[in-house]
Amino acid sequence: MNNEEDSYMQTFTGKYVKPLDLKYEDIDIMDIAHHLSLICRFNGACKRFYSVAQHSIMVANLVSKHDKLAALLHDASEAYMADVIRPIKYSIPNIKIIEDRIAIKILAKFNCYGVDWTVVKKADNIMLATERRDLMAETDEDRWNLTEEPMPTKITPWESRTAAIAFQSMAGQLILGNH
Repeated sequence: MNNEEDSYMQTFTGKYVKPLDLKYEDIDIMDIAHHLSLICRFNGACKRFYSVAQHSIMVANLVSKHDKLAALLHDASEAYMADVIRPIKYSIPNIKIIEDRIAIKILAKFNCYGVDWTVVKKADNIMLATERRDLMAETDEDRWNLTEEPMPTKITPWESRTAAIAFQSMAGQLILGNH
């Protein structure tokens, strides 16, 4: 019988980690980049494949240098627990608690302190509005309850490998700049 004590996941780099008991040494930017590049936003409901990695890069590009690494990593917990869509995430409190526990460890590993989360959340919501406009099916009704206007430029989804390389490159530059 499986239980939390013996439940591991294997990462892209071959590590065996316990997502519910993630250690700093388990967290690898290459794993995060690769995993997020293969996770499609909106549970795959968009017109074309669009990765969480590309979304994260685009959010990071909307904030100041000080908040950029945290913005890039704002969905990094999904590398260890998958993307849970908002209607479910906010309906099941334990999912948000688990996600936050993983996120805190990732952000601490990469020294993301003193972040203006209001700015990051605003950038995330701008991207959400842009993604809605550019990537989702047109409908007669709108139940998105968006709080921000979309960016003026349109999103062109990248292939997963492109997103992984771009994520890893941006992370590497920002991590070096953070030390």
